[in-house]
Amino acid sequence: MILACHGISKSFGENVIVADGSFHIEDHEKAALVGPNGAGKSTLLKMIVGELPSDGGNVILTKGKTLGYLAQHQQMQSGNTIYEEVKLAKAEVIAMEQQIRAIEQELKFLEGEELESRLNTYNRLTAAFERENGYAYESEITGVLKGLGFGENDFTKPVDTLSGGQKTRVSLGKLLLTKPDILLLDEPTNHLDMNSIAWLETYLLNYPGAVLIVSHDRYFLNRVVTKVLEIEQGKLMTYQGNYSDYAAKKKQLREARLKEYLNQQQEIKHQEAVIEKLRSFNREKSIKRAESREKMLEKMKPVEKPMDVNTEIHLKLEPSCVSGNDVLTVEHLSKAFPDQCLFSDISFEIKRGEHVAIIGDNGTGKTTLLKILNRVIPADDGTFTLGTNVKIGYYDQEHHVLHMEKTIFDEISDDYPNLTNTAIRNVLAAFLFTGDDVFKQISSLSGGERGRVSLAKLMLSEANFLILDEPTNHLDITSKEILEKALNDYTGTVLYVSHDRYFINQTATRIMDLVNQTFVNYIGNYDYYLEKKEELTAIYAGTVSAAPAPGTAGAASGNSATSAGSATSGNSSIASVSESKLSWQEQKEAQARERKRKNELKKTEERITVLEERDVEIDGLMMQEEIFTNSVKCQELAKEKAAIAEELEELYEKWEELAE
Repeated sequence: MILACHGISKSFGENVIVADGSFHIEDHEKAALVGPNGAGKSTLLKMIVGELPSDGGNVILTKGKTLGYLAQHQQMQSGNTIYEEVKLAKAEVIAMEQQIRAIEQELKFLEGEELESRLNTYNRLTAAFERENGYAYESEITGVLKGLGFGENDFTKPVDTLSGGQKTRVSLGKLLLTKPDILLLDEPTNHLDMNSIAWLETYLLNYPGAVLIVSHDRYFLNRVVTKVLEIEQGKLMTYQGNYSDYAAKKKQLREARLKEYLNQQQEIKHQEAVIEKLRSFNREKSIKRAESREKMLEKMKPVEKPMDVNTEIHLKLEPSCVSGNDVLTVEHLSKAFPDQCLFSDISFEIKRGEHVAIIGDNGTGKTTLLKILNRVIPADDGTFTLGTNVKIGYYDQEHHVLHMEKTIFDEISDDYPNLTNTAIRNVLAAFLFTGDDVFKQISSLSGGERGRVSLAKLMLSEANFLILDEPTNHLDITSKEILEKALNDYTGTVLYVSHDRYFINQTATRIMDLVNQTFVNYIGNYDYYLEKKEELTAIYAGTVSAAPAPGTAGAASGNSATSAGSATSGNSSIASVSESKLSWQEQKEAQARERKRKNELKKTEERITVLEERDVEIDGLMMQEEIFTNSVKCQELAKEKAAIAEELEELYEKWEELAE
């Protein structure tokens, strides 16, 4: 074990982040920390590294072990270039090298014991230098920087001039090169393109230390982690396996808890009904039985109702009208900036109903293409044509569609006046705006929050061609799943840029990879793209050239993509038929038993009613003078009353059994 948290607690006012939470990380283990936005994942990491104090509990790092932490946001004003900044991670190795070189100069002038002593120091230093891979540290720095998406021409850029995302990548590079015994990474993939994320996956899989990662990237977590820690509603839970294992186990546990909760609620209502009925019999034994059941209910430990999940909110995207079959035709399009050609002479078509994902490295021109299609910026050459009745809904990362002076609620209600308050709140809740959050002003929101409002507006639009730029950025996993389902149910056409591979796998029917200033086309999802990437890239984008005619690159792949998963097993079909027959027979028998029970219960209740009414009638007769003065009649009625009491006791017991 390298890291452990025991009974850790943290609250901000009435908001409980974690209460009495415990977990541990083993040496070399790769673990994820997941939970909804705002659950406290980043707070927990800050408590572990000591940036925030906990309210209770202990954080234990094994003695002699080192810890490295990457926060989501970086402040970096050092005056260094990117290469110089990352090189600081190797300060000890560089100092060791300088010491070795200094000793080499000294040795020329030393003799005797002094020489021997200095040689011992030299040998010890060179051995340590080799262990630290000192002879290759420069190539190691270069490898990490390139892996994180920096080209050699970027190495000399001052870090002070970098964007927040670029600074985070520099900080990640420094951290990886310091090689602490445990890495704590808060959203490390947020500013990486697909190639860099894939590189980081491989790096972390081979990393000799332990890793604890906060991330909403499900594909990344599936590849890297073997344990998932979940923080939700102040509770910490541990699940073994990757993200998919966790999701399946969590669903299974939630369903089991919900079933247990519903069963208990049903039992409570049933017992309360039985108690009420027993008391209505108004007999000493039945009242005692009612009291006994009441005590049993008091002792029953209540099962906590599982938290309602946002995936129960179903958002429906529906185009206002059907477009023509040809939605978009792009011909010989080119775009360059003074220092870079993004794409040249590209042509492609998009047909109605297609879900097309555009992928590619950062800076290749994906967002620029979307801006051209939405007439935000002009192309240098070429044309594009929208088809008949095409209505675009555009989601851009700058969120130009929002009004800064409005509240979130007004932003939605003003554009969609026919929506009820409940409907608006349901949509906003799906994108993590609940309670008084909906009355926040747009101008006060973070970039991520504005993105979620823009996405909520888009979900309500009646456009039949959605163009989306990084729609899953800043969404937690639950919100991503809601968006995935909405897009999969959408009958219109979708074109989007994303580096979320899990999202692409779930929603894309076609992938266009922007590489070497042209597009390579794949008819399939992300798994299919990975399978065919090397083959098709070599054919269609091996050199910088014009794009192939629409549909040519990867067109032959359509058959193999669409045929996958079509085979079925005859034996399993036979088994399922026989199982369904068996379950049908069992169901019929169970229904027959239930009908019989209800009939007997009804007859028992009717007989109890008749006897109770007769018992009351006898009491009335015994009060009449002509009866209580007639000893023979009194004995007959007393005998009948005793028989009624005896039969009622039996019927009460029978009723109680049948009621169960």
